[in-house]
Amino acid sequence: MSLITWSDKLAVGVEIIDQQHQKLVQLINGLHAHMVAGDAPEIMCKVLDRVIEYTGFHFETEEQLMQEYDYPYSTTHKRQHIDLVNTAVSLQEKLKTGNTHITMETMHFLQDWLQHHILETDKKFAAYLKSKGVH
Repeated sequence: MSLITWSDKLAVGVEIIDQQHQKLVQLINGLHAHMVAGDAPEIMCKVLDRVIEYTGFHFETEEQLMQEYDYPYSTTHKRQHIDLVNTAVSLQEKLKTGNTHITMETMHFLQDWLQHHILETDKKFAAYLKSKGVH
């Protein structure tokens, strides 16, 4: 069972962003599957590493587009990216030292953050990009 189901509701209408969001959904669902299976902390660390790495790659893509198209709300949008990365890295450090485990609370945080960020912040950004001719 997936934690997040990709649907047209989550699509923002900018191809590269939608493709990367779908990959993020797959990675988060993979992390969830490992958590449900009760996999070893070492495996969870590796999977979380991939989630964080790909998230950083995705954020770089969005931020390059913000700069290229002079997005007026880039400061606020980037702050949300920084906040998530900081939270994820903190979790990663705790997981690696054995001071925490990935729980359903963690998974729901990721799910809620991603869906909220896509539905509000990224949809607004995508509308701006589409107004500039990006699809």
